[in-house]
Amino acid sequence: MLRSIALSAVSLSLASVAAYADPPKVATDIAPIHSLVARVMNTVGEPSLIVRQGASPHGYSMRPSEARALQNADLVVWVGPELTPWFEKPLSSLAKDAMTLELLDVAGTMHLDYRDLGDDGHDDDDGHDDHADDDNHDDHDDHKATEDHESHDDHDDKHVENDDHDDHADHNDHHHDGVDPHAWLDPQNAQVWVLTIAEKLAELDPENAEVYLLNAKTTVEDLKTQEEVLAKQLQDLSDHPYVAFHDAYQYFENRFGLKIAGTVAIGDASDPSPARVAALRDQIVGKGVTCAFAEPQYDQRLLEAATESGEVEIRVIDPLGSKLDTGPALYGQLVAAMADEFVGCAQ
Repeated sequence: MLRSIALSAVSLSLASVAAYADPPKVATDIAPIHSLVARVMNTVGEPSLIVRQGASPHGYSMRPSEARALQNADLVVWVGPELTPWFEKPLSSLAKDAMTLELLDVAGTMHLDYRDLGDDGHDDDDGHDDHADDDNHDDHDDHKATEDHESHDDHDDKHVENDDHDDHADHNDHHHDGVDPHAWLDPQNAQVWVLTIAEKLAELDPENAEVYLLNAKTTVEDLKTQEEVLAKQLQDLSDHPYVAFHDAYQYFENRFGLKIAGTVAIGDASDPSPARVAALRDQIVGKGVTCAFAEPQYDQRLLEAATESGEVEIRVIDPLGSKLDTGPALYGQLVAAMADEFVGCAQ
């Protein structure tokens, strides 16, 4: 109790300092990352979100307001080109003077490789390469800024074009190997990232450095506590295989010991072949799968086609929290909602 009062007093004191500062303008790519940044910036400022709620980050066309937020940013925090390859061009042209933080490059981040579950429902190589020390939250390297390119200021069209990418972008050009970018679904990665976000903000805004660092440490404590709760909630689910629309959940599975039987699409959500859908249908029957996860960003008809041969309940799971209100609370609500869906899937 005394500790809570002390922290509140410190927060109020630091907030009064923040009121006199001009906080940095921060742009973020997806809602879960926006949430983590918002927690670090609490009482100082609010970040902007580039990929609007309900859209897929794998292919996207920015609106003029989103392009302006990117152009005005002092700091851009994003997962990396593995998730949003289309983002590199507008980042280098619109935000060429901004500091950038590519979260997959942060020291201490757990990396898992892309896997293909289309043939037998598992990957012989578990993909756990480049594992970092999960307890090391203090060793963070600086990240190089994007290279300068010619500026671009055409924001008057209905959308800001990103070459061939739009809301229904063709994913066939994406690489199906390398690092799986859905790394925010491991709460330990989120813990690492918020500390680095705080360091970057403190570098840009020294007057509010103590606020950022205090917020980050508090967030880490909260995420650790939530992780313990989720681990207990999910501890008995390893024998309940499920299928999903696309392979976005292996970080969550790896952290909490969950089991997947297969997916309609691979990790970049590219369109599957008929043979892949047929193979998944066989896996569902052969492994006795009774639950499948659709996502609000994607048409679930392919998932329905794959599950029609078995007695499978289709539930909705959302790795982006698209139905949640954006802001500091979203990340915690997102992982809690995912855990609830896995529990419901096993019942």
